[in-house]
Amino acid sequence: MAKKRPQTKAPQATGGEVPVVGAREPCPCGSGRRYKACHGRAAAHAVTELIQRPFEGLTGEGDWVALRELVPAATVELTLKGGLPEGVPSVKLATVLPMAWPALRRDDGSVLLGLQNDTPSGDLSRDLADTLQRALTAVPGTPVTAQKAAADGPRLQDLLDPGAAFEPVVHPGFEFWVPDSKNATPEVTASLERANDAAIPTVKLASADAAYWCETPEKNHLRWVMPHPEEQLLDALARLQAAGSSSLGVGTRLVGSFRAHGLTVPVWDLPSAMGAAECEKPAAEFAERLATALADDSPLTPEERRARGGLTNRQVTLS
Repeated sequence: MAKKRPQTKAPQATGGEVPVVGAREPCPCGSGRRYKACHGRAAAHAVTELIQRPFEGLTGEGDWVALRELVPAATVELTLKGGLPEGVPSVKLATVLPMAWPALRRDDGSVLLGLQNDTPSGDLSRDLADTLQRALTAVPGTPVTAQKAAADGPRLQDLLDPGAAFEPVVHPGFEFWVPDSKNATPEVTASLERANDAAIPTVKLASADAAYWCETPEKNHLRWVMPHPEEQLLDALARLQAAGSSSLGVGTRLVGSFRAHGLTVPVWDLPSAMGAAECEKPAAEFAERLATALADDSPLTPEERRARGGLTNRQVTLS
């Protein structure tokens, strides 16, 4: 009968962090289990874990969220740390590109980076940074295909100048795709026509950060990406709702909110006759009322709690 071999104790980590070893090797933490079944499982999960606020720390986080989820056609000039590489006259963020390309290096060497694409990992910022880096060195006149970024690769926060402005330009359509429409391929032309047909008229307000008016066949809407912590914001909105001061004027109504990339986006229904210009003053006045409500940390009244419950029930998560 074969003798039972004595068990060898796994090497233990001497520091606070557990070092990475082979998947089938004993875990350095000393548990006696293989690395893949112990700390390796957490490490693998961390690589694919969804980053709830991928744009946190970027200038204009609310506008990044709006352009990703709400705005059909817009562009933003991006400023890179250390300046532009030789042969790249400009880098622009675009809501979407023809044929859903992740990025495009134009014939003149300029770069367009698409924002509204599906990305292969849970970190949208890292995937976009990887696409941007590949676009900067792509052959002029070619699109950049999708691929999964390295788990330790840079994020947008590492590549973009944190001191530069982030100023979206909202377009009525996607003509910015083709500066010279005569040279556009049939595929790009067809994609442009489809995109223009589906685009909802949208305007960015001047009186409020990351607030966007849009027109739909039945009614108009204001969708406002707000940076405040969700629980604090819902309390403040509930106070205003209970006090009858959450609207933007006659015929308007706060109907609920979206969750998108870690931020909350209150939504108002507006009359069809109320355009973007008519929203400017009411939005500025609402911002003042909201600031007062956000500063109130007293317990919610029963009526305010009911209002908060109604807002929570009408909240939809986009991402």
